[in-house]
Amino acid sequence: MYDLVIIGSGPAGMSAAIYAQRACLNTLVLERTGFGGGQVLNTYEVDNYPGLPGISGFELAQKMSEHATKLNAVTAEDDVTEITAEGDHYIIKGENGTYETKGIIIATGAKHAHLNVPGEDELAGMGVSYCATCDGAFFTGRDVVVVGGGDVAVEDAIFLARNCRKVYLIHRRDELRAAKTLQEAVKACDNVEIIWNTTVESINGSDAVETVTVKNKLTGETGLLPVAGVFIAVGILPNSEAFDGFVKRDAGGYICAGEDCATDKTFVYAVGDVRTKPLRQVVTAVADGANAVTSYQKDLLQ
Repeated sequence: MYDLVIIGSGPAGMSAAIYAQRACLNTLVLERTGFGGGQVLNTYEVDNYPGLPGISGFELAQKMSEHATKLNAVTAEDDVTEITAEGDHYIIKGENGTYETKGIIIATGAKHAHLNVPGEDELAGMGVSYCATCDGAFFTGRDVVVVGGGDVAVEDAIFLARNCRKVYLIHRRDELRAAKTLQEAVKACDNVEIIWNTTVESINGSDAVETVTVKNKLTGETGLLPVAGVFIAVGILPNSEAFDGFVKRDAGGYICAGEDCATDKTFVYAVGDVRTKPLRQVVTAVADGANAVTSYQKDLLQ
């Protein structure tokens, strides 16, 4: 019987493990891939994590894992398939084993929706990004593309317009889905050009993004845009399928939890990108891990 099982070992999960170990909780971290890090592993350079400017995503994840290991955090490789309540505790079933625990922290993260076009995966971290606030500063004075038409895409275009020379906002429809105020703001940016009824067919380059092949859906014409960066904002998909029916999720699949990270289940918490929150960054993920363990300790005393 564990005091706490943390499902996931990205920044939120590792932060929770560190705080749990310092609180002397008998804790187990479950990681389905066998190595921790989460999405940050795919980030070439993290320049906005306080105190570690320019660190690679891999190195940052490694440092967090080493910190948890130094505190004797125990990790097991498993993919959770089901969680059930059993009296005053929970039973977690995975592909490799079954675990009993008093408390659970869900830190399974999220994944960005992809365009699934040639060059996208190959150039990820080399000009292809899914986070403008994370990587935008690397493209100061250069031309970039933003793909999407919702709030996030438009917000990204506005954000990038502050420092980039030119921002192309490519949308497959003839009108944006973003809030009207955002639409007005982006249209007021002199260096943002909206390209309507257009899709990205491929992202091209050898060691970095050089051009983007685009296609007009109405005419069928294709063309090349010479750009240094491609910011893809076509949606985020939380890794919460395994918890459907166990905890409350919103319409987007995110687990409903506030700043205390508590879900609608006693002693069950959601942290990082998998929970409902306005900003998904490494710094907010690690804060969630600390908050969840603190909330759990307080709840145990009630």
